[in-house]
Amino acid sequence: MLDRENELNAWDRDHFFHPSTHMGMHARGETPRRVIAGGEGCYIHDTNGKRSLDAFAGLYCVNVGYGRTEIADAIAEQARELAYYHAYVGHGTEVSITLARMIMERAPAHMSRVYFGLSGSDANETNIKLIWYYNNILGRPEKKKIISRWRGYHGSGVMTGSLTGLSLFHANFDLPRAPILHTEAPYFFRREDRSQTEEQFSAHCAAKLEEMILAEGPDTIAAFIGEPILGTGGIVPPPQGYWAAIQAVLTKYDILLVADEVVTGFGRLGTMFGSTHYGMEPDLITIAKGLTSAYAPLSGSIVSQRMWEVLVQGSDQLGPIGHGWTYSAHPICAAAGVANLKLIDEMDLVTNAGEVGAYFRKGLTDALADHANVGEVRGDGLMAAVEFVEDRDDRRFFDPARKIGPAIAGALLEQGVIGRAMPQGDILGFAPPLCMTKDEADIVIAAARKAVRNVLG
Repeated sequence: MLDRENELNAWDRDHFFHPSTHMGMHARGETPRRVIAGGEGCYIHDTNGKRSLDAFAGLYCVNVGYGRTEIADAIAEQARELAYYHAYVGHGTEVSITLARMIMERAPAHMSRVYFGLSGSDANETNIKLIWYYNNILGRPEKKKIISRWRGYHGSGVMTGSLTGLSLFHANFDLPRAPILHTEAPYFFRREDRSQTEEQFSAHCAAKLEEMILAEGPDTIAAFIGEPILGTGGIVPPPQGYWAAIQAVLTKYDILLVADEVVTGFGRLGTMFGSTHYGMEPDLITIAKGLTSAYAPLSGSIVSQRMWEVLVQGSDQLGPIGHGWTYSAHPICAAAGVANLKLIDEMDLVTNAGEVGAYFRKGLTDALADHANVGEVRGDGLMAAVEFVEDRDDRRFFDPARKIGPAIAGALLEQGVIGRAMPQGDILGFAPPLCMTKDEADIVIAAARKAVRNVLG
């Protein structure tokens, strides 16, 4: 077994180009590596037999938990029956048509159709093209700019990486590209004016958005994109009144709203969609991770009825829409989606996410909020974050070079629990499988308390 482990480590160093990884340190063997071998429920284990409670569900995505044979069997059955056929020029499969109907039964009532892709990044690329197409059909060729937010995450492609508002995804990639703009993040804890209430800060964010729209020219702004709750940017819930204030501005200037629900779709916030949770009325909804619980890659762009009618108008004028992916509505991935959504219903995971999420966040608050270096414990549904500061009275942050967040995430792993050190801050994030129990939440809370004490005292 040791020989095999050494062999895998050598192959890994010599051949595997990992995403979001320090390439030199990894290739030189200066960073820890781990080969994951299996999982069950909320737990994974590696080739060395170490078992860990995965309190980040992979990357917010293994919502039904690991080892669900119902999904594995559905994938295998579909592969035997029909592994692939394309969805171009009206072709479909029983499973892709079924999944589309299941999604629309769960989506907000004003939504109309779903276009399938493979990742959240390609779904947002689809959204950008649909927004541009929509305005061209309406005779508004100048209305093309899309406003995102600093600290938002919307993908790693050229255009979706531009939508993303995190410097890590821009540095030396010549991003962001036009016509993408960024406005203020709804990050209440980091607001400049600490005298502002949540409602006042929401009004401030809406005012900054309107200021940008007027400066650029309302006739040039096509859409605004935002996650219902900021995810990779720090797991930051919107302040009170935020989405109502933002939507009022968008309506005033006839600007489309894209809700990026790659993380929040299908139960993460204790509701089927985050849009519903926060009273959003999007024109496009991006879905991915929770659609299959990552048992197979699948994403979607859900289009509203008002957009759909314009897209149909465009097709009547121009013929078939010139957009498609080879693997759109891939039957094997769609089979995983159907089985996954059935499991979410059968296990009542949306309700569990709301109930266990509230219990988990209260437990984290009780355990850590009084620590001298904890600036904030926050979250919603089954998402939570702890932000660390050097001095919370004057909100002084640690020097990033000290890497406090990664150190705490490492100390947490030593306790057998996986959390995530979030970028651009010393923030420990949690987004466990939606099947997590209260007993498992207690394990995470106890491990987090001990990790914080081990690093910060």
